[in-house]
Amino acid sequence: MPQTITLGYKALCEAAEREIETLPTEEAVKLASRDDTVLVDIRDIRELQRDGKVPGAFHCPRGMLEFWIDPASPYHKDVFAQDKKFVFFCAGGLRSALAAQTAQRMGLAPVAHIKGGFGAWKKAGGPVLPPDEKKA
Repeated sequence: MPQTITLGYKALCEAAEREIETLPTEEAVKLASRDDTVLVDIRDIRELQRDGKVPGAFHCPRGMLEFWIDPASPYHKDVFAQDKKFVFFCAGGLRSALAAQTAQRMGLAPVAHIKGGFGAWKKAGGPVLPPDEKKA
C-alpha cells in the first residue's frame, strides 16, 4: 500500500520561514565578516568538496545539527555555546530554513538563514573558497 504524505516539504519550509528570520543574501555577505556572527554551512561534505566553501563558515552537517547544538549531547560543539548570531545556509535555502527553525526551537538565539543559500551567495559575489582538489 503506498504512503499518503499529508504534509510536504514545501509546506514545512514555508512554515519554518514564518517562524525564523530570512536574510537577503547581500545582508548575509555583510554579516560574514563580523565577529558577532557565525555562518553555519549545513550542506553535506560532498557538496563542499564539489562546490566550494564560504571562508570562515562553520560546517555542521544537517544530520548532526541537534546533537552538536545540545550541550547535554556527547557530540556538542562549543561553537554553539557562543553568544553570537547563527546564520544557517545550505545549497538553495530549503534545508537551512528547517535547520534554523530547529535550532530556534531548541533555544539557540538569535538565528536566521540565507534566502537562496550558497547558490545565491555565489551569485551575489560572496567570497567562496574553491572546491577541494581531487587527489591523483
